[in-house]
Amino acid sequence: MTAYLDHAATTPMLPAALDAMTRQLAVVGNPSSLHRTGREARRAVEESREKIARALGARPSEVVFTSGGTESDNLAVKGTFWARRDADPARVRLLVGATEHHAVLDCVDFLVAHEGAKVTWLECTPEGFVEPATVRRAIEEDPGSVALVSVMWANNEVGTVQDVRALAAVAHEFDVPFHTDAVQAAGHVPVDFATSGADLMSVTAHKLGGPIGVGALVVRRDATLVPLTHGGGQERQVRSGTLDAPAIVGFATALTASVESMDAEAARLVALRDAIVERAVELAPDVRPTGFWEPGDATRRLPGNAHLLVPGCDGDSLLYLLDAAGVACSTGSACQAGVPQPSHVLLAMGISESDARGALRLTLGHTSTEADVEAFLAALPAALERARRAREVSS
Repeated sequence: MTAYLDHAATTPMLPAALDAMTRQLAVVGNPSSLHRTGREARRAVEESREKIARALGARPSEVVFTSGGTESDNLAVKGTFWARRDADPARVRLLVGATEHHAVLDCVDFLVAHEGAKVTWLECTPEGFVEPATVRRAIEEDPGSVALVSVMWANNEVGTVQDVRALAAVAHEFDVPFHTDAVQAAGHVPVDFATSGADLMSVTAHKLGGPIGVGALVVRRDATLVPLTHGGGQERQVRSGTLDAPAIVGFATALTASVESMDAEAARLVALRDAIVERAVELAPDVRPTGFWEPGDATRRLPGNAHLLVPGCDGDSLLYLLDAAGVACSTGSACQAGVPQPSHVLLAMGISESDARGALRLTLGHTSTEADVEAFLAALPAALERARRAREVSS
């Protein structure tokens, strides 16, 4: 049986979410249809929208359903850039965290290459934090040119949790909208859209026990976006497409359950996370955690994120060896798996290219147990030895 330690890539559906989605799958009806079955499907969608809004500290009208985090990030960044540039051609600069997910980074690269955008990458501390002063300096270089500031709520690789409220406050001093990718944060740490100050927030279901293929962009009512897709305009005229009622119901059920159990689950996962870090260092003293890590902390690092630097070996080799031993983990973002280059997140944090190649990400979730941790720790010494030998041979 595999010890699954890759919940940041995707986590198993919560039983309640699976049951709710399965029941809705048996119900016919397009939420945009006006007949009874259509209205029933619409009712399921709108009740779910209300649950999601309540769990995220938002208004129902601010929840725009999408296919997931990638679409939400693209709609936020591209849609805001185009809208701001249309209103003022001078607004072409994007201020973006250097450790963002590729759903944001590649979107920005596209705008630079094809839409005349300019980008200022926001540097971070060695722990991965973007400081408000960094955002302020970047805006003050040319306040009238800034279209958007985007900094993720919690990092998908090293688990660093940003002070979103402080960052958004700086952006708003200069009348600049603020977007945050909260894909890894929602359902795992407290997320309140209303008090965060963010104007746009991306979330997805499959990171918190819901189905793959559904998410949302939470958008303040006064935010202006240019749509990426055109058609029926089902979601506030900024997102078209037939709404997936069963997936939305599963999303709402999973998010509600995750928020309700958050405190107890965070404490449980922190204990498992700390055991991974502390005992891995005992087994191999040159192994060290990346990002901010303080035993017992669940506010500045995601409760279920353990990210280790393992000198002297390649992370991919270690991953395959652990996989062969029945332990599923990652070297970083699943979206970049198989790409033979060090993590841009670690490089932005000042970690050398050589050390960054030996990274290992272990992430916990609602199915994780002490047995999973023990399986990893039991498999680590032999995998580490073989991975280091392989690197010596290749060198």
